[in-house]
Order: sequence, then C-alpha cells, then structure tokens
Amino acid sequence: MIKAIVGANWGDEGKGKITDVFAQEADYIVRFQGGSNAGHTIKNEYGKFALHLLPSGIFNENSINVLGNGVALNVDDLFTEIENLKKANINMGKLLISDRAQIVMPYHIMFDSYEEERLAGKSFGSTKSGIAPCYSDKYAKIGFQVNQLYLTDDELKEKIKNICSIKNILLKELYNKPLIDEEELFDTVKNYAAILKPYVVDTSLILHNAIKEDKVILLEGQLGAMKDTDHGIYPMVTSSSTLAGFGSVGAGIPPYEINEVICVVKAYSSAVGAGAFVSEIFGSEAEELRANGGDGGEYGAKTGRPRRVGWFDAVATKYGCRLQGATSVALTVVDALSYLQEIPICTGYEINGEITKDFPNTTELEKAKPVFETMPGWFEDIRGIKEFNKLPEKCRNYILRIEKEIGYPVDIISNGPSRTDLIYR
Repeated sequence: MIKAIVGANWGDEGKGKITDVFAQEADYIVRFQGGSNAGHTIKNEYGKFALHLLPSGIFNENSINVLGNGVALNVDDLFTEIENLKKANINMGKLLISDRAQIVMPYHIMFDSYEEERLAGKSFGSTKSGIAPCYSDKYAKIGFQVNQLYLTDDELKEKIKNICSIKNILLKELYNKPLIDEEELFDTVKNYAAILKPYVVDTSLILHNAIKEDKVILLEGQLGAMKDTDHGIYPMVTSSSTLAGFGSVGAGIPPYEINEVICVVKAYSSAVGAGAFVSEIFGSEAEELRANGGDGGEYGAKTGRPRRVGWFDAVATKYGCRLQGATSVALTVVDALSYLQEIPICTGYEINGEITKDFPNTTELEKAKPVFETMPGWFEDIRGIKEFNKLPEKCRNYILRIEKEIGYPVDIISNGPSRTDLIYR
C-alpha cells in the first residue's frame, strides 16, 4: 500500500502534519523530490519542529525514512537537523539515503545567491539553498550523485577539475566572484563521503522489496502543485516536480503501485516567493490573516519570511487537485479563519473581460483578476472539536462549499496545530 501526501497549492499547506499523522502507522516514509529549500512544521508530543530534509516520519522510531533519488541533498543541512533532534532526545526512525540522489554542493549555494544578486529586482525570490543550480547540473550531467562520492581519488580529481573549468569561467566573467579551489572541493567531497556512508543504499531496491512484502509506504511531497516546474506558475516555480506522479520517478517505484493520493489544501491561500497569486490580499487585511494563520503566524519555515496571503482560491485548488490525481483532500488550518465575520472565496478568474473557472497558463494568469463570493463566518473557536457534525453550521457550510467548488472529497479537516487536531469524515 502506497499513499502519496502532496500539496495542491503553493506549498505551506500543512503536509508535514498530515504526513506525521499517517507516519505513525507506516513502515516507510519517502521524500522523493526537492531539498532543504522549504520546510514542514510539525507539532507533536515532543514539541514543535521545522524539518527541511528529513522525512516527517522521523518521529516514528519504528519507521524507515528514505531520501529518494529525486532529492537534492544538502549534507550539512541534513546533519544539522539530525543533531537538533538528538538534542531534543527524540528516538528517531531509521534513515536511508539513495545512492542516486544528487548532492547540493557549496558552489551550488553560492551560484544561487550570485544569480539572485545579479537579477536584482527581477529575481525569482529564491531561498538561496542551491536547488536550481543543483538540478541544473543534474540534467547537464555534471552533478554529483551520492555514489560518485566513492570514486577513486584520481577519478574524483578528474571530475572536480572538469566542474571547476566550467564553473570558474562563470564566476570570473559573469559574477566577478572568487573561484572554486579544486583541493578544497576535493576535501569537501571526501568529508561528505565519510559522513553519508552509514546511510547510503539502493533505496529503490529496498522499496521494491517492501512493496512485495505489502508494507505501508508514504510518499511525502515538498511544496505544491503551483510550484511544479512544468504545470506551476513558471518561471516562478521550484526546480523539481512537486506532483504525486513524480513520486514513482523520485522514489524509484512503479507508478501503478501508488494507491492513494491525499491532496493537502489550505482553507485560505499563502505563498512564499514571487509569482502570480490571484487571490492575494494586502495591507491590514493581509496582516490580520497572516497573524491569525498557521501555528504562530504565516512565516516561512525555511526563511522566516512573511508569507504572502490571500483568500481561498477554488480555481487554483481544483487545478492542483486534478494534477495531483487526488483521491481525497485534507483541508488544513480551518481554525485560523474563526476570527472572521465574513469569508471571501475566489470562485473564478476574470481574464480579458471573461469569467473562467479553469486555471490558465502563466501568460494568461498574469492578467487574471479574482472573482470573489462571500460566505458568513462562524466567529467561534473550533479547536478541540472531533466530529464534523459538531462544527458550527457556518463552518460546515464553508467546507462543503470548498468541496463543491473543487470537485474532490474533503475527508480530513485540520482544526488546530497538534497531531490530534483532526476531524475525519
């Protein structure tokens, strides 16, 4: 049994919490794409944690947590996370790392920062984590797969020399920055090899055997459908596919083995970084939603940046659920809206004078204006409620309206930050 837990929106939907819940009964939890450029915030009996690379199942000490071949692996960030959990006295699950994952090298992070600096006011709003340069090198076939850390010294030096011959031209001629030192890079690679060695395996083979043994496997997505490289708000997207369909590639499993796709959807909208965001709100209205949202406010788990916020976007969410192949929806942070007397919902886009409910390409999206409808708010605290029919009627109506607009069943409702703050329909 394989379930994918993925986002329908711009990321920050609450996937970490949902994965953490399902991970308590799972055998394997697999990150299949992305790197440490975003974070999943989890609140459980151990405290509150922001994970950037570790799978959210790491808190289940009986689980096996996998960083698949589709991941961009920042070794330093990973082991900082591990040390932080150890300091919190967490009994962690087992960790395995694919021998085919790509390594985020120090120069990837430098290039990410240099390019944002060069672009200045036209930058992509990158987290400067080196993700785009890492994936660029992957497809240019000059990246470092984990297994290549274990080449002979002569082979490593030859590879490093080739990389430096390419990168140093850019550093000198385009960015006017210091060059990469080959010996220093060689030492870094050898250090990474030693650190990772206890964790490196053929994770695709292990998952293949787990499937044959009918183990429960969770695929944990990073970010959301709106940030997918192909189907998102290109070019203001991430550099890997955020869709459940990519789980088969990024984990090394057959696509037909993915049985369920739980699409996590936020009860309002939020986004970090640049790009079209049709239902976005501004000023005091945005500040109030930002302050009430999430668990302690709407700020990036990775960057700490204030997130852009807006009202629920049914057009974008329906599109995201369709791309993800949602079999069910988990609607999160509904409790954050309890302060509102009225709640707007974006039910359509006006583009060139015409109303559409279909999500367009980015060129058309930039012209879109939101079409809002307003629903009455419930204006009371809903935390602690465990049954759908015990929610205030106006809250139930809001959820049912979202379900109708997107066309996918809302089976899970999150009404608080804790693992136990869930309602199942």
